[in-house]
Amino acid sequence: MYWNAIAFHRSYLEMERQFKVYVYKEGEPPIFHNGPCKSIYAMEGNFIHQMEMTKFRTRDPNKAHVYFLPVSVTAIVHFIYESKLRDHWKPMKRTVRDYVDLVSGKYPYWNRSLGADHFMLACHDWGPELSSSVPELYSNSIRALCNANSSEGFNPRKDVSFPEIHLPRGTLEGLVGGPSPSQRTILVFFSGGLHGPIRPVLFEHWENKDEDVQVHRYLPKGVSYYGMLKSSKFCICPSGYEVASPRLVEALYTGCVPVLIKDHYVLPFSDVLNWKMFSVEIPLKNIPNLKKILMTISTRQYIRMQRRGKQIRRHFELNLPPKRYDVFHMILHSVWLRRLNVQLHGMRDP
Repeated sequence: MYWNAIAFHRSYLEMERQFKVYVYKEGEPPIFHNGPCKSIYAMEGNFIHQMEMTKFRTRDPNKAHVYFLPVSVTAIVHFIYESKLRDHWKPMKRTVRDYVDLVSGKYPYWNRSLGADHFMLACHDWGPELSSSVPELYSNSIRALCNANSSEGFNPRKDVSFPEIHLPRGTLEGLVGGPSPSQRTILVFFSGGLHGPIRPVLFEHWENKDEDVQVHRYLPKGVSYYGMLKSSKFCICPSGYEVASPRLVEALYTGCVPVLIKDHYVLPFSDVLNWKMFSVEIPLKNIPNLKKILMTISTRQYIRMQRRGKQIRRHFELNLPPKRYDVFHMILHSVWLRRLNVQLHGMRDP
C-alpha cells in the first residue's frame, strides 16, 4: 500500500516528536478560525478547529516550523461572494490579500520567507483561484487543496492534496464498513450528476446498458446509495467539473475498490501511498472497455486490492478528537514533508 512503509512510519514518528505549527490569532469568525464541519466541505472546518487545539500548535511563533493561515475559503464564498457583481472575485480575493497584508505587517515570518513556510487549506473548488490573490501564496506557500489539479497550477512538490469527505451529519456514523467480497454481487457502480467532460462519456456507454455495470444519473426509487456502494466490488470515481470528489473516500469507507477516471488529479497522500495497490485507474479513452478491464482482474487480485483499501482506510477517516495516522495527521504529515524541503536563510530547520 505504501511506496516505502518503513520510511513513512519513521517520518511520521519524527513529525510527532518535532513538528510545531503557529496559528495566526488575527481574524474574526466566521471568515477566519471557522468553517463548515458538515457537507462535502467538512474537512475545511474540521481541520481549522482541530488545528487550534492540537498538540502540534505552538504559542511561540519563534519555535514554529510552519505558520497556518486560518482562513476558510468556503466561508468567504458563503459570506462575501456576490453573484451580481461584474467582478465577483474582487471582494473575495481582497479578503485573502488583506489578511496576508495584516500578518506580514505585524510579524516578520511571512516577509523573511516570502510565504514559503506558511500554509493554507481549502476544500472548496475556488481555493486555488482565491490563493492566486497573493502571488507568493500561490507560488511559494504550501497550499493544502481538495481541488488538486496539476493542469491548474497545483504543484505536488510544494502543495498538498487531501481528500474531499462528505459528512452529512458531521460524523462518520453509518459511513464506514461493508460486507466481504463474496457478498458483493454488483461488478461496478456509479450514481451522480451529468457534469464535466468525463461523465457524459460514461453515461453514453454504460447507462442502463449492462446489469453488471450499474451506472445511473438518478437511482431508482427506494434504492440506497450507500447500499449500492456496499454491494459493489468496484466503484467509479470520475471527475465532475473539478477533479475532487467525495466518491473516492466513500468507496474506501465501504470496502469498494475505487475506479479512478480523472485527468490531472494528484491523488491524496500520493507521496506516501501507492494507489495502484488498492485502486484501478482508467483513462477517458478506455471507458468503452470498462467492463472488459475490470473482468480481467482476477478474484485473488481483487481480494488483495480490497483488503489493502481497508487497511489504508484509517488515513482517510476523520476522528473527533483526531487519532494517530488519521486524515488530520496525514494532512499535517504532508505539510511536514514539504517543510523539510524548504531551506530558508537564517531560519532553524526541523
